[in-house]
Amino acid sequence: MLVIGLNHKTTPIEIREKFYLNALEADLLLSELKNNPVVSEAFVLSTCNRIEVYIKCGDARGDGVFVIDLIAKIKKTVFDFDYSKYIYTYQGSVAIEHLLRVAAGLDSLVVGEKQILGQVKAAVERARDLGAISRYFNILTNVAIRAGKKAQHETQISFGGSSISWAAIEMAEQIAGSLEHKSVLVIGAGKMGELALGNLCAKGLKKIYLMNRTGEKAEALAQRFGGVAASFWDIKELLAEVDLCFCSAGAPHYILDEEKVSQIMPLRRDRPLVFVDISMPRNIAPNVGSLPGVYLRSIDDLDQVVNANMKKRQAAVAQVEGIIRQKLMEFNGKIQKLNAHSGSDFFEAAETV
Repeated sequence: MLVIGLNHKTTPIEIREKFYLNALEADLLLSELKNNPVVSEAFVLSTCNRIEVYIKCGDARGDGVFVIDLIAKIKKTVFDFDYSKYIYTYQGSVAIEHLLRVAAGLDSLVVGEKQILGQVKAAVERARDLGAISRYFNILTNVAIRAGKKAQHETQISFGGSSISWAAIEMAEQIAGSLEHKSVLVIGAGKMGELALGNLCAKGLKKIYLMNRTGEKAEALAQRFGGVAASFWDIKELLAEVDLCFCSAGAPHYILDEEKVSQIMPLRRDRPLVFVDISMPRNIAPNVGSLPGVYLRSIDDLDQVVNANMKKRQAAVAQVEGIIRQKLMEFNGKIQKLNAHSGSDFFEAAETV
């Protein structure tokens, strides 16, 4: 087994976004891997904080370097820089333990993050639908997902806030002060945006505006959280009004740049404007943060919030480490049975665990 990837620990956001795979690109990579004679099974995990490719090799040995070439091919680009210092490769038992740590939330930017378990499950289901997963990964991923569920349900690893959205809002409050009686614009009605709205509702805001490419989804979320759905045509007027702009749009390009924001700031009459962009790739140009009165933060700035919160979860981390050791033993036992048995009955049972 082989894992090749990069994440928030090894790679800054400006490099991660070059490797980021959207759903279509991840499917194309899976298709390429499925047709590769070296690969017998595979799945792809691509989130705002990590891009990881899990591979089960057949008789031939592979070092995973070919995966980077495939990503470049799919993204129609050339990685003309030394990316080797960002990439990690794990093999065998180390790769297995890494997956369990990821699913349990121990490898997340926000330790105990609940969303990563759903992202692992979605990645596995997608690979299974495309025929890229078979016996070995069926057993392994089932064990990993159970480890993640056990960690969440039986420990305090998710105590307090446990999402990127939560951390982003905590950081915004460090800059802007209390959000009570203030106005917020949320751009993006995906999972991150929905989580942000849930966290913002408890802040006593004056008004919440919500923008999304699909107006119907924005309207539905706005009604659910007591906000107002708005059009992108109104973004200039809204940015002149609100105190905070929270962005998780997921567009493939910048939707706000220095020129647009510089036109808005004079309308604010010296009131500061806080941007928090947790999109992948980023949707607010980095140079926006150089404008007077503008504060711009991205995912990689969240560590100050995370480090303070981590102190509350140290005891839970030890408990989750114990769960992982238990699940590793469980997995090894299943693989021993897999090697000792023949016939379809065992495999069918293993795949439905």
